[in-house]
Amino acid sequence: MLPYDVHRRLYAAVLSDVLDGMGLREQAMRPFVRPLDEASLLFGRARTGLYMPVYTVREGENPYEVEIALVDDLKPGEVAVLACGGPTDRIAPWGELLSTAARARGAAGCVTDGLVRDVRAIRAMGFPVFHGGIGPLDSKGRGRMMEADMPVACGGVLVNPGDYVFGDADGVVVIPAAVAGETFEAALAKVDAETDTRDELAAGATLAEVFRRRGVL
Repeated sequence: MLPYDVHRRLYAAVLSDVLDGMGLREQAMRPFVRPLDEASLLFGRARTGLYMPVYTVREGENPYEVEIALVDDLKPGEVAVLACGGPTDRIAPWGELLSTAARARGAAGCVTDGLVRDVRAIRAMGFPVFHGGIGPLDSKGRGRMMEADMPVACGGVLVNPGDYVFGDADGVVVIPAAVAGETFEAALAKVDAETDTRDELAAGATLAEVFRRRGVL
């Protein structure tokens, strides 16, 4: 069990560094995945959705069926992670109405390597959304969620349901559930070490002497 609000002491770079040190060097999503609002802090457990390109809608078909079921089933603290094979210029799975529904269920946010739209409305509601691009497109007839709650590759990172997802202005990092406890413990210790290093540098110490003493950079 994580201490309450422990994520507010953390940031993407320190989590990435810790995971690197554990040999998990592919946990940061590719740089094109960016926050709609750089002040956003995203943290929660992943609920995954896998999209594929489509080019038509069959008569009588609900092209949003799996997507609707996932959003309606989101629990407090969960993050919708929508894998669209991005970067893409045509699959746009997220917008204002899904943000509204997800927020009403207590969800922590959304990450997608696809496109998002209705960005002014999403920013106004303060719902954390990390995206692979912005566009006005409807996903209908362009992309469809084929399956939910399965391992997916989003932004170049393998994400399993239940993994922890952390996002800030530097990007998105995925923390596998199996190593979450040791990752957060080590990250908090590194935050403390970086704070001490920062204080010494601000007081005039050189990078060389502080790094020699603390090994933090």
